[in-house]
Amino acid sequence: MIPVMDDAGTIPDDDDEAGGIRKIIHVDMDAFFASVEQRDDPSLRGKPVAVGGASGRGVVAAASYEARAFGVRSAMPSSRAQRLCPDLIFRLPRFDVYRAVSQQIRAIFLDYTPHVEPLSLDEAYLDVTADRKGIGTATRIAELIRARIREETGLTASAGVSYNKFLAKLASDQNKPDGLCIIRPGEGAQFVSDLPVRRFHGVGPRGAEKMAKLGIENGADLRARDIGFLREHFGSMADYLYRAARGIDLRKVSANRKRKSIGAERTFHEDISGDAALNETLERIIAIVWERIENAGARGRTVTLKLRYADFTTLTRAKSAPQPITDKAWFAEIARALLADLLPLPQPIRLMGLTLSALESDSERDQAPANNAQLSLL
Repeated sequence: MIPVMDDAGTIPDDDDEAGGIRKIIHVDMDAFFASVEQRDDPSLRGKPVAVGGASGRGVVAAASYEARAFGVRSAMPSSRAQRLCPDLIFRLPRFDVYRAVSQQIRAIFLDYTPHVEPLSLDEAYLDVTADRKGIGTATRIAELIRARIREETGLTASAGVSYNKFLAKLASDQNKPDGLCIIRPGEGAQFVSDLPVRRFHGVGPRGAEKMAKLGIENGADLRARDIGFLREHFGSMADYLYRAARGIDLRKVSANRKRKSIGAERTFHEDISGDAALNETLERIIAIVWERIENAGARGRTVTLKLRYADFTTLTRAKSAPQPITDKAWFAEIARALLADLLPLPQPIRLMGLTLSALESDSERDQAPANNAQLSLL
């Protein structure tokens, strides 16, 4: 029998961290970068705001909810965003400010639990199965955290409360902005069954399109397929889809999880070819990945380019620097060189990806030599 939380989100005492159902919160700041800009410049409040470069091959790093109403989204080329919203106001990113605010928020989390797993500057998982203040209810803790974030930073956050990470993250997105959603034990499978498959992490536009052709539109459709069918059609992703369709996720919140890489992939609705189109696509991915690198405050040494051809053959190429890459220009130079070495391609591609790996922690960087001059590639 599955124990059930009460209306306040309490789990009975015998379901403790020793082996029972856990209490997980996922906190996600609302339009974080754009909201910081609106907070710091009152003239921007209530107006469509995008953080990113407005000229050339600029990409939207974040968009306010006023901008999202026009269809503006993160990772969108700035030129397209301006066409969708002619009154869009651009602000260049201020990552030092965003990091400082993120540290304020992280300190709030740590008042309630030591088990905090940051995903980026603006979101994190918290395991509050045994909270520091003895509050005992995950929902109440989420409410207190959201109230303190508003009071101490002037920003809003949405939160999801559930018994695993997969469901908590889905829940935090359910009532945005400034919302709270609870998925109690026993409710996960039903909650997932009503969701479009596009809401499942890792299912992109092409994946959703493939599923639609197989008659899979939502979680219930996915759950109706057996593991053999999923492995036949989705390969290594099958086991994840099988569990997710049932609201199952056994991953623990890991406060000391070391991130191995940061990157982005883009699958195209139509295969692309030609040097100009390939280089333009690469520039957009460079901007997206570097924004994520800055967002995470990470530095790494190895840049990897991934291409998937129209026939699904996958090719990767990597170059490493002898010292952590410290600026976007250096990162972009390596990425461009990787692609240039492969041109012209023998056939069109359906996917392009770029990652930075061999990441170093803050403490490791503190011990590194002070000279950050760009060095030649190995």
